[in-house]
Amino acid sequence: MGKKLLRYIPPVHELLNQDEIKNLVDDYNRELVVEEINIQQEELRRELLSDVFNFSGDISVDIGVGIQSEDQEVLSEKNYRQILESLLIERVKNGLSQRTAERIKKVINATGTVIHTNMGRAPLAPEVCDELSEISRGYNNLELDLETGERGSRYTHIEDLITKLTGAEAALVVNNNAAAVMLVLNNLAKGKEVILSRGELVEIGGSFRVPDVMKQSGAILKEVGTTNKTHLKDYEEAINEETAMLLSVHTSNYRIIGFTEKPALDEMAKLARDNELPLVKDLGSGLLYKLEGYDEPTVNEVMSMGVDIATFSGDKLLGGPQSGIIVGKKEYIESLKKDQLTRALRMDKLTMKALETTLRLYLDFDKAKDKIPVLAALTAPLHELEAKANEIAAKLKEVLSDDFEIEVEPETSRVGGGAMPEVELPTKVVALKSSEETLEKLNENLRHNDPPIMLRFKKEKLLIDPRSLLEDDSEKLINAISQLTN
Repeated sequence: MGKKLLRYIPPVHELLNQDEIKNLVDDYNRELVVEEINIQQEELRRELLSDVFNFSGDISVDIGVGIQSEDQEVLSEKNYRQILESLLIERVKNGLSQRTAERIKKVINATGTVIHTNMGRAPLAPEVCDELSEISRGYNNLELDLETGERGSRYTHIEDLITKLTGAEAALVVNNNAAAVMLVLNNLAKGKEVILSRGELVEIGGSFRVPDVMKQSGAILKEVGTTNKTHLKDYEEAINEETAMLLSVHTSNYRIIGFTEKPALDEMAKLARDNELPLVKDLGSGLLYKLEGYDEPTVNEVMSMGVDIATFSGDKLLGGPQSGIIVGKKEYIESLKKDQLTRALRMDKLTMKALETTLRLYLDFDKAKDKIPVLAALTAPLHELEAKANEIAAKLKEVLSDDFEIEVEPETSRVGGGAMPEVELPTKVVALKSSEETLEKLNENLRHNDPPIMLRFKKEKLLIDPRSLLEDDSEKLINAISQLTN
């Protein structure tokens, strides 16, 4: 029966004469609509030949016994044509809608992980978004010197800000921290040896491996020490005429604890100076101001230990856009600026503006802690989180049925983004309890909500952590749960 129905599939030219398809051509374009018609026709042929044909969207019909109408009578030839035509039009509409829908969407993060790599890492401050909106609608002075009217450098707009906040002599910004490390190695150590502790040969998210990056840069890796212990003498004994630098790498979300040892940065800095070599520190996340309760060193502290070059991310603990910030001695930074690779790794105008605005917020750190979402989340007092959790729980109790049990419970949040993996942040979460099937269905529906909402599934509970919720997120979350459960 399925094969017999193939002849009732309307051809492209007939479908194009239908009013609904004509409207689609006006909304999109003829080429795209025709392409989608062909796709849907082919899919329909496949279904008919497989003898299982879903024509109503939710009713599966066995073609082997014929398509039947509501009165159980076998449909006529005209019925077949009408059904297949209506089905194709509907599928073409849905297919075009899916193909042209937004791919990158706002997501509500209720997981409690503040710097969530899968969700774009650091959310930008409202002030940053306002200035981005303004700068993106017109021209700007990205590479224009307004004093002379001549061509300028895009890096001068933020170099003074970075050096003021870090204590470094000079600074350069590229598109991410991996690029920053690559540029430094390529410029200062191509074809020469870079000494690195074996315990820092790490792989972080996205299969970013330090040895592979070093190989790609043209530098030669010289491993010293062991996985858990590296002594200063290991570096000293490895130095030779082929050595270009000493390198220290932040181990991101990897830690060795227990029987471990490594030299302090100031000791490595002295060794590097004594041998007229630069000491380069990959800081990873990059913290500009000391946060109470966190052991992560600030960029300023690292520079004060005698490090010659430090690199770090802009979209992690700093709370800005994706970028790789390089700070250090002027002679090295000037060499990096002249490198041909720098042009390939440079940031665009919007990222540069977002970083500049974020850095200006840091000039008043007390205000920055409230204005920069990452800092606000990391420093949120427990009593405030508990108050938010109680408010969410109370509202959910008003809209959810008795199928759900709602409680406010103690939990821990994560910093995320590979920053301070051992730190557990005390928090209060809203725990939704129900049958496993009910919770899984709700969790899935929330992911497909507009906007999508991400919760934490833990021990047969759905957890809502207010630490990572931004302004207005709570109300949207409550409304979504209410609509999806009623």
